[in-house]
Amino acid sequence: MLLKGKTAIISGAAGARGIGLATARLFVEHGARVCVLDLDRASAESAAASLGEGHLGLACDVVDRIACTEAAAKVAAAFGRIDVLVNNAGVTQPVKTMDIDAASWQRIVDVNLAGVLHLSQAVIPTMREQRSGSIACMSSVSAQRGGGIFGGPHYSAAKAGVLGLAKAMARELGPDGIRVNCVAPGLVETDITGDKLTPDMKARIVEGIPLGRLGRTQDVAGVYLFLACDLSAYITGAVIDVNGGMLIH
Repeated sequence: MLLKGKTAIISGAAGARGIGLATARLFVEHGARVCVLDLDRASAESAAASLGEGHLGLACDVVDRIACTEAAAKVAAAFGRIDVLVNNAGVTQPVKTMDIDAASWQRIVDVNLAGVLHLSQAVIPTMREQRSGSIACMSSVSAQRGGGIFGGPHYSAAKAGVLGLAKAMARELGPDGIRVNCVAPGLVETDITGDKLTPDMKARIVEGIPLGRLGRTQDVAGVYLFLACDLSAYITGAVIDVNGGMLIH
């Protein structure tokens, strides 16, 4: 088992068809103790319970720095260590540039970018004490190609910010034994996207994907597993594309 004895925190991990819960399940299969973070306490607790005994579900709004610090403290108290953080929580909004208002901009940037900073700040002290840790951050192909199907320009900007933030943290935290990497998925069928894609839309999108299909949550979860375990012990500051070839660069 690749994560035996390790403790992982995964944000935005309560959605039944989400990347976060798929990642949590895979981590548990490989021996990890997992804390599921989500906005709704009941959903987080239910998701954690579905993983089996010995896991934790906590309510946490990643926009709230104090809430992130408190959640990390609870995980450290319950499990004694924090080995992995998956900054998975995110929101999107499919609007055009001229339709972005101040409140929408702030919400998208706060959840997708500031949330990564807040949760990372919450776990770094524990990881520094351990002299080890892996932080994986969710970016997007939207940040790389300049827009996507479900995300507006503010989403692209926030996810591009994640790339810069993660690389800067990787450079700063490497001497502490902490690795920081990014995952940049293409279009993945989840709770957010799954019900919004018509058969015609899917067919048109798949035409531009060399591997001939949309992404699955397990595709991204597998990369998170790789970044969490010692197989990637000499990888930091990297961006791993999971897009079936939608963007080759």
